[in-house]
Amino acid sequence: MSLWPSKKARLVLAALLRIGWRIKRQVKGSHRLLERPGWPDCTFAFHDGEEIGPRMMVRIARRTGLTPDDL
Repeated sequence: MSLWPSKKARLVLAALLRIGWRIKRQVKGSHRLLERPGWPDCTFAFHDGEEIGPRMMVRIARRTGLTPDDL
């Protein structure tokens, strides 16, 4: 079983903002470009009500430094 549960995109975005990510700009629709000092920019392309599964959560964590405890 994965350490990462499925979560709604709005909860994941809120967790990213809490750990220091900032919305640099909203590119188009649900596409948001996030920035954080010391990290490359990251595109967050999920609608707020969309469910993000465990495999995608792992990918997001690698790119952003998010941990299961941050959720």
